[in-house]
Amino acid sequence: MKVLYEDNHIIIINKAAGEIVQGDKTGDASLCDILKQYLKEKYNKPGNVFVGLPHRLDRPVSGVVVFAKTSKALERLNEMFRTGAVKKIYWAITKDTPQPTEGTLSHWIVRNEKMNKSFAHNKEVKEGKHAILDYRTLRCSQNYTLVEVELKTGRHHQIRCQLSAIGCPIKGDLKYGAKRSNPDGSISLHARKVEFVHPVSKAQISIEAPVPADRLWQSFEE
Repeated sequence: MKVLYEDNHIIIINKAAGEIVQGDKTGDASLCDILKQYLKEKYNKPGNVFVGLPHRLDRPVSGVVVFAKTSKALERLNEMFRTGAVKKIYWAITKDTPQPTEGTLSHWIVRNEKMNKSFAHNKEVKEGKHAILDYRTLRCSQNYTLVEVELKTGRHHQIRCQLSAIGCPIKGDLKYGAKRSNPDGSISLHARKVEFVHPVSKAQISIEAPVPADRLWQSFEE
């Protein structure tokens, strides 16, 4: 577990692909559990340790996750994420280059719970939630493209679904149209950066997560 930032109210982690943020039916240890144990040992805390989660990342995704260490911070962060007061920047590696190379994507996304998959529609549909993101192409290699995404809304599998909808599925993301999986089961989507006003101190927070230790990721970060 890599800590990127910590103070009395919040702690920010660089999540590895494959780690789960919150407990699920697999029964695998979650980042929430690991973090509670870390705080308990670091500060010699008796009893239960409070860790609140104002947002999530999918299991195969890496990058920045913000946790709250106090209920006051959690309540305020929940509201900040809900209202879009937190700037969220992602990096995605795609096989194809988006056309145009930068722009805004606007879809209505419908989530299928049974399939654990979202479907993008160009027009408003029943049960659809409006999904908006800005994207720009950062770099191209011989076979892949690095795309930067700024999320404007927070929908289920939003980036995965919307990039797939324009013919640019994320590398390794079989669920959304990638031709082959990544060897480690990850998808090449990384929560690169968060920026927000601290919920308690009101200081400006800007945290960037280094990319995974993978040759392709590293070549794009250089």
